[in-house]
Amino acid sequence: MRVNKPRVSARIGAIAESATLAVDAKAKALKAAGRPVIGFGAGEPDFPTPDYIVEAAVAACRDPKWHRYTPAGGLPELKTAIAAKTLRDSGFVVDPSQVLITNGGKQALYNAFAALLDPGDEVLLPAPYWTTYPESIRLAGGIPVEIMTDESTGYRTSIAQLEKAITPKTKALVFVSPSNPTGAVYSPAEVEAIGQWAVEKGIWVVTDEIYEHLVYGDAEFSSMPVLVPELADKCIVVNGVAKTYAMTGWRVGWMIGPNDIVKAATNLQSHATSNVANVSQIAALAAVSGDLSAVDEMKVAFDRRRQLITKMLNEIEGVNCPEPEGAFYVYPSVKNILGREIRGKVPTTSAELSALILDEVEVAVVPGEAFGTPGYIRLSYALGDDDLIEGISRVQDLLK
Repeated sequence: MRVNKPRVSARIGAIAESATLAVDAKAKALKAAGRPVIGFGAGEPDFPTPDYIVEAAVAACRDPKWHRYTPAGGLPELKTAIAAKTLRDSGFVVDPSQVLITNGGKQALYNAFAALLDPGDEVLLPAPYWTTYPESIRLAGGIPVEIMTDESTGYRTSIAQLEKAITPKTKALVFVSPSNPTGAVYSPAEVEAIGQWAVEKGIWVVTDEIYEHLVYGDAEFSSMPVLVPELADKCIVVNGVAKTYAMTGWRVGWMIGPNDIVKAATNLQSHATSNVANVSQIAALAAVSGDLSAVDEMKVAFDRRRQLITKMLNEIEGVNCPEPEGAFYVYPSVKNILGREIRGKVPTTSAELSALILDEVEVAVVPGEAFGTPGYIRLSYALGDDDLIEGISRVQDLLK
């Protein structure tokens, strides 16, 4: 008997490619080939990692102590520092035993869903959403239940929508504020109301706080388990150093949760990756133990770019771009551009429009299809001012 089985498993074959990384990779490849491509695809600060963090990593490289295995759940000193940082920055009191250090925020999310979900469990997922959420949910056997929002509500979901979506199979809600891809920030009252609703329904909340320090104007970051303490026993907080300290490539994130969930996720990680690279952990220790002067400096630039990119995009007829309140993304609607002839082509989807923009003026953006809401595009403004102005000017010329 000859066995004839598919080469790639159905479970892994069903995973969608990360659209944001795909766009960024294509832009970088074209740039490496000498093309003047400007990439608005990746959520990556254009600032270098602060010197004091790099120097801590250099010293760790030279210390043989960090050339060895360390605990799978993270360095005890880093877990203690993250607990202290969490209290300092959000007012959430946690014990170091409730912290698991992961290879970036993505692994924290995967660990969280793997530890929480059984096959068939539903997870409420407001859209637009970051591309990784539904894939991590599905990999864990869960079912993402998308809840649509749009610019008319500031891309924020409501209790009424959540009520309509919940079923006896619902296990958790994904909550993100500030939001990737929209930059939306929920008010403290909205955060508290959603948290109270989750407590009343008995469901878990997985809250992604990676953009906690990147809020602008009158917007205010709120940590749900702080505003709703009774939620803490069914809440997982995901965070990391990537966005706050310009450390995307260092790959250090963490999850904070009840001890039983963190213990289960740590056991999973001990078989998957073991410890996060020690040098990166020492760099993260320097980052979270230091002050926030580096992010304050970045915020000044991000705030300036936020206002500029919103203004320039809204000057394009057919584009509706709400001003974001947090993170470093804009998420304009391009629905009124679709169906219009542009240089002999007629894009009918935001994916087709994004491809046209890259082909015609060599500007890389991410289509809304990647975030569960066709008819939009996402642009990161975490790039230099000159590139931002040049890139959006090209798009203006193309779409005028």
